[in-house]
Amino acid sequence: MSQDFVRRMPDAGSGFGKRTNWIETIHLDFVLLLLLIVVSLYGMLILYSAVGQQNGPLISQAIKFGIAILAMVFMAQISPIFYLRIAPWLYCLTVMLLVLVLLYGPVINGSRRWLRISGVGGFQPAELMKLVVPLVLAWYFHDRHLPPVSKHIFWTLVIIMVPVLLIAFQPDLGTSLLICVSGLLVLLLAGISWRTVFTAIGAGVLAAPGLWFVMRDYQKARILTLIDPERDPLGSGWNIIQSKTAIGSGGIFGKGLFQGTQSNLDFLPESQTDFIIAVLAEEAGLFGVMFLLIMYILIIGRGLLIAIQAQDTFGRLLAGTITFTFFVYVFVNIGMVSGLLPVVGVPLPLVSYGGTSIVTLFAGFGMLMSIHTHRRITL
Repeated sequence: MSQDFVRRMPDAGSGFGKRTNWIETIHLDFVLLLLLIVVSLYGMLILYSAVGQQNGPLISQAIKFGIAILAMVFMAQISPIFYLRIAPWLYCLTVMLLVLVLLYGPVINGSRRWLRISGVGGFQPAELMKLVVPLVLAWYFHDRHLPPVSKHIFWTLVIIMVPVLLIAFQPDLGTSLLICVSGLLVLLLAGISWRTVFTAIGAGVLAAPGLWFVMRDYQKARILTLIDPERDPLGSGWNIIQSKTAIGSGGIFGKGLFQGTQSNLDFLPESQTDFIIAVLAEEAGLFGVMFLLIMYILIIGRGLLIAIQAQDTFGRLLAGTITFTFFVYVFVNIGMVSGLLPVVGVPLPLVSYGGTSIVTLFAGFGMLMSIHTHRRITL
């Protein structure tokens, strides 16, 4: 083995089969796993208060976390090489599922977002796209020259827009925008020039007024509510007004666990899902919210470290995009609840009550662990 090869291999000379601890033998990252467990337990405590100290939703959430952890462990065992090989096929399959949703999905609250499978239950294929789009784009760029040229940027946008439009037709504008952002993050990490980035942002700003004429009425109402929640205080502005009231009334130390009035008296709608951080702010105050934010920062930092240590383009792009997408979900939810962004129905990661989103999130962290623990296997 040449000295140049040894210098470029992380931990060279320690042996390919050597593990630093027993948990790495099952391809799990101890630091990331510990952070996820702490935030999940903290989230279940908040959820228990948000649902009025009922055991049923808490048990249901614990079961979903158990399934999600199993999914994470399973995904961590799979080599990144396998993910690389199945990426385009998985993308085609998920696109087909999105088409089936539009054709055969049940209409719930005026939208088609679910597929029902006999004996299994329902799931949202759009949630799968949150992982599949970064996966297929990392596959697309792994053997191409970077930074990407115009031809590659064009096909990247095509890959992104196919699922984005299918999900927008459900309609689910919030999820479609988040998937679009996750795809654009891959382009950014691939080294697209800043001149192109700023040009695209400028074009988007100029085109934004034209979007108003193609938006649905409820989407227009969300924009108007963001500008002035008091225009309809008992209607579209109710959620934001009550959320701000809950956040402001918590102060520095909060009212105490299980002592929040906004959620317990049902003033705050969706307190167990999209607006759950308002419950935390009211009961635990600024300190409780800061603890959660610090844990989020540590998770993001660990994800970025894994991305930096990845030995190939595929691993770096996938790990970096999964990590930054997690940050976007946190940012959008907190911005939405605090009235800085329109309400788009994005749950707070690891805290909000949910099923498909939790499993998808943990599956993504399983991919991160796979990239980290298989990093001595090159592509």
